[in-house]
Amino acid sequence: MTTTRSDATDEFLVKAGRFFTPGEVSSDLRTVTRHGGREGDVFYRDRWSHDKVVRSTHGVNCTGSCSWKVYVKDGIITWETQQTDYPSIGPDSPEYEPRGCPRGAAFSWYTYSPTRIRYPYVRSILLEAYRAAKLDHSDPVDAWAAVVGNEHTRRAYQSARGKGGLVRSSWAEVNEMIAAAHIHTAKEHGPDRIFGFSPIPAMSMASHAAGSRFISLMGGAMLSFYDWYCDLPVASPQVFGDQTDVPESADWWNASYLIMWGANVPVTRTPDAHFMAEARYRGQKVVTVSPDYADNTKFADEWLNPHPGTDGALGMAMGHVILKEFYVDRQVPRFVEYVKKYSDMPFLITLKEKDGAYVPDKFLTASDLGDDSEGAAFKTVLIDGDSGRAVVPNGSLGFRYGEAGKGRWNLDLEGIDPALSLYGAGGSQNVQVHLPRFDVGQQDGEGGGVHTRGVPVVPVETAGGQRLVTTVYDLMLAQYGVGRDGLPGDWPQGYDDPAPYTPAWQEEITGVPASMAARIGREFAQNAEESGGRSMIILGAGTNHWFHSDTIYRTFLAMITMTGCQGVNGGGWAHYVGQEKARPITGWANLAFALDWQRPARQMIGTAFWYVNTDQWRYDNLGADLLATPLGEGRFEGATMIDTIAQSARSGWMPSFPSLNRNPIEIVREAREAGMEPAEYVKQQLLSGDMRFAIEDPDAPENWPRVLTVWRANLLGSSSKGNEYFLKHLLGTSNAVRASETPDRSDVVTWRDEGPSGKLDLLVSIDFRMTSTGLFGDILLPAATWYEKHDISSTDMHPYVHAFTPAIDPPWETKSDYDIFGDLGRKVSELAHGHLETFEDLMCIPLYHDTPDEMAVPGGVVKDWRKGEVDLIPGVTAPKLIVCERDYTTVGAKMTALGPLLETLGTVTKGVAVKTAPEMDLLRRLNGVIPDGPTAGQPAIVTAAQACEAILTLSGTTNGRVAVEGFRGVEERTGQRLADLALDNEGKRISFADTQARPVPVITSPEWSGSEHGGRRYTAFTINVERLKPWHTLTGRQHFFLDHDWMTEIGEQMPTFRPPLNMHRLYGDQGTGQGREVTVRYLTPHSKWSIHSEYQDNLFMLSLSRGGPEIWMSPQDADAIGVKDNEWIEAYNRNGVVVARSIVSHRMPKGTVFMYHAKDRTVDVPKTETSGMRGGIHNSLTRLLIKPTHVAGGYAQLSFFLNYLGPTGNQRDEVTVIRRRSQEVEY
Repeated sequence: MTTTRSDATDEFLVKAGRFFTPGEVSSDLRTVTRHGGREGDVFYRDRWSHDKVVRSTHGVNCTGSCSWKVYVKDGIITWETQQTDYPSIGPDSPEYEPRGCPRGAAFSWYTYSPTRIRYPYVRSILLEAYRAAKLDHSDPVDAWAAVVGNEHTRRAYQSARGKGGLVRSSWAEVNEMIAAAHIHTAKEHGPDRIFGFSPIPAMSMASHAAGSRFISLMGGAMLSFYDWYCDLPVASPQVFGDQTDVPESADWWNASYLIMWGANVPVTRTPDAHFMAEARYRGQKVVTVSPDYADNTKFADEWLNPHPGTDGALGMAMGHVILKEFYVDRQVPRFVEYVKKYSDMPFLITLKEKDGAYVPDKFLTASDLGDDSEGAAFKTVLIDGDSGRAVVPNGSLGFRYGEAGKGRWNLDLEGIDPALSLYGAGGSQNVQVHLPRFDVGQQDGEGGGVHTRGVPVVPVETAGGQRLVTTVYDLMLAQYGVGRDGLPGDWPQGYDDPAPYTPAWQEEITGVPASMAARIGREFAQNAEESGGRSMIILGAGTNHWFHSDTIYRTFLAMITMTGCQGVNGGGWAHYVGQEKARPITGWANLAFALDWQRPARQMIGTAFWYVNTDQWRYDNLGADLLATPLGEGRFEGATMIDTIAQSARSGWMPSFPSLNRNPIEIVREAREAGMEPAEYVKQQLLSGDMRFAIEDPDAPENWPRVLTVWRANLLGSSSKGNEYFLKHLLGTSNAVRASETPDRSDVVTWRDEGPSGKLDLLVSIDFRMTSTGLFGDILLPAATWYEKHDISSTDMHPYVHAFTPAIDPPWETKSDYDIFGDLGRKVSELAHGHLETFEDLMCIPLYHDTPDEMAVPGGVVKDWRKGEVDLIPGVTAPKLIVCERDYTTVGAKMTALGPLLETLGTVTKGVAVKTAPEMDLLRRLNGVIPDGPTAGQPAIVTAAQACEAILTLSGTTNGRVAVEGFRGVEERTGQRLADLALDNEGKRISFADTQARPVPVITSPEWSGSEHGGRRYTAFTINVERLKPWHTLTGRQHFFLDHDWMTEIGEQMPTFRPPLNMHRLYGDQGTGQGREVTVRYLTPHSKWSIHSEYQDNLFMLSLSRGGPEIWMSPQDADAIGVKDNEWIEAYNRNGVVVARSIVSHRMPKGTVFMYHAKDRTVDVPKTETSGMRGGIHNSLTRLLIKPTHVAGGYAQLSFFLNYLGPTGNQRDEVTVIRRRSQEVEY
């Protein structure tokens, strides 16, 4: 039936409207006229009006470093929007703007949020005890000593951590308490019992530098973060001698083949994802590799979904295809020339006999051939293909430091044509080599098995007799299983042969079809051949948070180097897991570690520190010997993981703080009283056994860390792998640890029958919001937000330095980090009189990378002075023993003035020295000088803005004069032309005001390996490739082969595949047997709503996500325990318990669950049935595991530098048990 409406009806409806809506209707019924003002619109117009717009950014480890407009009305921040004035990067590329994401657009909520910390707080039990002590001790230092000296009082406030009871205090009182605690700790226990933790300086450099400067002037140790976050790819310094130098995101556009491998770009690199998405429209092929159907998969042309943690097998298979089809079946001239010049492939490796065949041993060096000249033990050898003679080309480590090497530390082959292979060479023979494999035997151990292949060799006369040698390239073909006629051993017969490391072999491990693995590997190389190296792999946490992440990464880096993609725009590796690149790194480092006043500073490898001091070593069943290959020499026989840390510490390979089992101030006094030099005194005491390294008895009270300050970080809600062990042993409060202690005992490290509970005397948390760290802290200081202070930020992702500018003054009683630490420094100076004025402090300093220290262990041959294998020689076989004079009464003054060492010594970054006296004079004019006191006449850095000016002025990336001088110094060493890369910017200096006005691109500088010269997009190692500057490695080239004894012992001389650890074998069944349970692999990836220290607990983010803790699981695993979507579940293992809602999704593979990173315990966390306490954070189910090779050092690129090397805070090998719990929850 059709309904019609007449004109009369329409007229009636229109006229009747006057009874409901005021106004005059026109005679033709077409208009309604209303009279009066627009009062009804006032609210809406007022909502979007504002008094001013301020440029600022977000100090968050999301890699964005986006410039934002912050709108202010009547002194109140109202909202923010993205800046749109980035400089154009040219007509042939998308632009950098707009930059931002929903997380950034929600940040202003925190300014006035209920989670904002507005005042200083102290745990009430502690505050009452301190006030009571002050009645008996007028001196605050003595009062603090009385508080922590009373064990009953100390345990009372420790056990209250995390249980409320925080009360308001005044800034004067909390500053007094904190300063007194630091002075007492240094006086009673030593400065190296004081620690600071603050990650990712690039987020907000002045804020980081302020606290780090305070800790360093006190003689405390700053803890590393990149390795602790397990974002640090140890493979980067292993291969390149540099840490995570990568392309900016605009260079993705230049790639013609892009693999996103474990990096979910649209989620974790939101502002930059458009480069990847848009590049597809110019023909770029995009491949994603992830076990789940991740957000980036929908942008891909192909999706490979290997089983979690098996990516290395896929990488090995692709490498097999590349070597076979592009090196053996036919040789691509560009690839061959590239690896000859820029990799260690042509260098000679000695072999040694083992079990009826041979095994790879060491790089052949000039000293092996009888050369006793300067650096000969670090000059590697290859064969000249034209003459057939062994020669020493330029560029190896032996040319880097001595006078004789000037002008020869370069990659100019000077007419040498390196022989890539000895196959078919005159005088060669073929021999069998045993090689390790790790795809077998995991039911019994982690050491794998052995298979046999063959290599061509030639004999060489050495100082130690005749040795057989082969090339790295020949060993790589054997390792990857690419056979050639006539070579002995077991070889795959084709891609469908399931022998290591073919596509068919990897399919059995990863589940990726062999044909797909072969095709993607082939396409990657084919594209590199046709495009001149524009194949790129974007890597991320998905492949980096595993115990064996370094082996995973080396398979990727091998693919990139084999195909000549590194150092090429649009090619290479692009590793992103955080905002790692502090572009003005020199200025930041000198301020942060107070290198303008004293050198060196104490810096500690974070993961080892937490592993030891949270006593996770007491629960570790993974012995070092379990990782050793059957081809090893028994170097780890009977060794626990803490044994390897102890050996590394006493050998000087890695830092270890606390260092010795005595106060380092008292050690110097004792030495002086004995009439001895402190270094010699310590040596004698160690050899006699009267003194020990603290790591050898970490549970002894004299070796505990005592004071920890955390700022710009949420340690106990984000990064605390093994969170419940932190609560139990470091903090001494309630916890959900369910593990039993290991039966393994060390012969070196003292085992105390009862693990200590509560090592820290004081935990200080500085933040603008209440976090888990704040909930467990003793003193909470209210910090300014990113919209309330001056600072600077930079990132890997773009070439700009962004300013923070205060849109409002810090509200309530909040202060900027810079001002907080300045106040603390002044308070220390006030209270130090009569306690610690001028004194000497003995520091145990490791052997550093990019210094001659890295030649301490020739050939990577490990000898231990404790075992009598070598003399104890400080700075060679043991740590450097350096005496530093300190005066705590001047700490406050030094905090706010640049010291004289920048005029007398200048700066050194990555071995590049610059005299910075002109910059000091400039800063005197820009910042003014300190008028009086112990720092009179020195440039002022009283304010954060002045500190930012200093950071920018002292760095080559932001000061053309510094960049040019640095390049000229490198020119002298290399003999290559470099200064022209910055010469056109020699008169340019980026000021802090410049960064406040607009995004300003940085200057090409020797601080980094890439070039922006001429407006090109930054990518790593272009200077190495185009200007023949060596990599900072043993050979001066990119490394496939590593010959440190410990690398050999665990079978990782070359790229290989190692599966995730067999946690069931190590720790048994984690189930309780109560109800229906499912055991799954437990992963903690980065969340769309909480990237690192960006937060998910504001209303906007909670509305976009489900809010509170949740665990993603597959329908199959959900069915196994009878759980439906959004129901409460409990996850538990030996490490702790988590309660969360289930998200049942087909995107998840069976047997794997996700609990996204950094969901704090402040929102919707009920009690658990398993422990009876509130459910934990994502890291309540994890714990730390140490890999010995990550603490190897003293040798070439395997030498310590902060955030280069150190054990990683990996936790993705973990498994957990899940069951459906009661749906009635209590809080």
